Amino acid sequence: MSGLMRPPALAVGQRIRFDGQVRGVLEVTARAATLEDEETSHRVVALIDLFEAADFEILFQPERRPLPQVGLMDGFPPDVVKQALWWEGHILEVLHGLPPGAEPGTEPRPGYGPGSSVTSREKVKAAELTALGHPVKPNTVGWRRRRYLADGLVGLADHRPVRKRKEFGEAPDEVVDAMRQAIREGVDTSTRNGAYLIWRTQEILRDTAEAEIEPPSRRSLYRLLEKLTKGTHATGSARTRRSVAHGANAPFGELTVSAPGEVMQIDSSPLDVLVRLDNGVVGKVEITGMIDVATRTLSAAVLRPTTKSVDASILLARTVTPELMRPGWVDALKMSRSVLPHRRLLALDERLEHAAAKPVIVPETIVCDHGKAFISRNFRSSCRFLEIDFQPTLKGSPFQKGHIEKMLDTVSLGFAQFLPGFTGRNTDRRGRRPEEENLWSLPELQELLDEWIVAKWQNRPHDGLRDPDHPGRLFTPNQKYAALVEASGYVPVALSGQDYVELLPAAWRAVNSYGIRINNRTYDSADLGPMRRRDSGVTAKRGLWEVHRDPYDVSYAWIRNHRGDGGWVRATWKYLNRAPVPFGDLAWDHVSHQLPKATEEELAQAVADLLTRAHAGPDQPPAKQTRTRKASKTDRRVAARTKAAAATTPPPAPSLEPQHEPTPEDPAEDEDTLAEVIPLGLFDPLEDPWKRL
Repeated sequence: MSGLMRPPALAVGQRIRFDGQVRGVLEVTARAATLEDEETSHRVVALIDLFEAADFEILFQPERRPLPQVGLMDGFPPDVVKQALWWEGHILEVLHGLPPGAEPGTEPRPGYGPGSSVTSREKVKAAELTALGHPVKPNTVGWRRRRYLADGLVGLADHRPVRKRKEFGEAPDEVVDAMRQAIREGVDTSTRNGAYLIWRTQEILRDTAEAEIEPPSRRSLYRLLEKLTKGTHATGSARTRRSVAHGANAPFGELTVSAPGEVMQIDSSPLDVLVRLDNGVVGKVEITGMIDVATRTLSAAVLRPTTKSVDASILLARTVTPELMRPGWVDALKMSRSVLPHRRLLALDERLEHAAAKPVIVPETIVCDHGKAFISRNFRSSCRFLEIDFQPTLKGSPFQKGHIEKMLDTVSLGFAQFLPGFTGRNTDRRGRRPEEENLWSLPELQELLDEWIVAKWQNRPHDGLRDPDHPGRLFTPNQKYAALVEASGYVPVALSGQDYVELLPAAWRAVNSYGIRINNRTYDSADLGPMRRRDSGVTAKRGLWEVHRDPYDVSYAWIRNHRGDGGWVRATWKYLNRAPVPFGDLAWDHVSHQLPKATEEELAQAVADLLTRAHAGPDQPPAKQTRTRKASKTDRRVAARTKAAAATTPPPAPSLEPQHEPTPEDPAEDEDTLAEVIPLGLFDPLEDPWKRL
């Protein structure tokens, strides 16, 4: 029965209880009621005061019937509804003397007129229906009348087609409880099948049941298991099972964000595609990304063989720096041709003149899980440096950062599956020999991912970005960013080049006559002249110089000038001309001109061309000359994972004075070729050690 009741009406002549007395109602107006009173002839009381009184009650008032549950009729078959409507017309005539829809002034038929009782009308109706070929007794008509008065039209319907059955059939409650316990025990264990859960159920019954219980048949137990494990993944994915079991039992809340950067989420996950690492070794990589909850902007994403703490810090640095256009990208991907407020942002940061159509967002709060890369001291220090609130989720609660989790899955579905070497989510979905396909290298794949983010992700309507007043309209991340900038007045203060260098990991090296050496790579610059063979003055580091570098971009290193103003001197890798030159500001240092907005067709064509190019794989390089000594497979794999530092797109470097690049030396021999072995000399303890300097 519905709990919604019609409020009783207050009318003249009724008896009510008010202010400790039983009073009669003398008059009722729109605002007040006149009541009998023992002390005076009458008392006028406002209706609002009367109805809100604690002891107010209308006496001798028949209880109103609850509103009928008309919506339940939608669950009945059409023939049952038709039969109930047929009965309703006859019952209404028994109740009121006239059939439904009768014209005003119509006289009741004989037997239904004034003076006839309800019982006599039931007898007349039973005789009438029997004569029409529907044999029925007066008691049946009376029973249907009472059902109609209690439940409305639903009371006249045949409930057999929708009769509720027991949730678990005839299975005893002890069996249901035992099977639920067996399912709970398997939440954090390895996945087992239904036969094990049924066996475990029987074991629990044997240990806990006070009396011997006859278990249902094996077929009934499997049906019971199917009902109890629905949606729990008890016999499926262990990761999904743990996520569902440890999820929130209360209703899911929604974090309200109103400005870009208010809440951002970061996470890493294996990318379901094979890449060709250094020396031709094939392996998988991990993708680490950061997404803005308010706009769903994928602010940065990097591919690495293994995610480290420095990767999270570098990703944070790239999040707050502009994404510049690359050679070969179509003009439709420029910020100046997008829906982003380019002109207003350009007044704040001149680097946005040649930026791609992806907004710069400075995080206020970063939500992450308890991965070692994100709770490390390095990443926490970076967040403190940028005054970012660091907020780890609860353990075993991936739903608390569901936006980044969904984004990483979307990258595999929307990007990785178009690439050669796509492996699928697991071995069941992996094809034959994907490692033999024309695979991309790690730098090339990073370049394709950056282009896909700008071309596809930022211009893809997102289901979570809807207009509250027009729920049918979807926004893209770029459109949502532009709308929130207008609504919240958000000003993205991008990270400067100096700040970016400060976030890079530090090392301490001596500045020699040839420059500095890091991991067998030599870096030099003309501005290092005053530092060569000098003590930095940092006693704690034995006079060494502080060097910052991106471990995944071997192109440049920055040396702090401790003897000068404390600024940075950029040094270039000596053999940079032999490696693919990463993209920099100078490649696009040309006079800009106003371009029309990019159309939807241009963006769609850019995405289509990107996916076609990505699916084709890289151009096959010419065959290399035979090496003098072939490295072992283990050596090549170790070298590949440690040297997979080929340059991805570096953020803008700090503004420095023009530097003179060192003159490239003659190309050295291939690194895989064995160098000439020079024996070490004998140690002479009497020799003056300063002669060797």
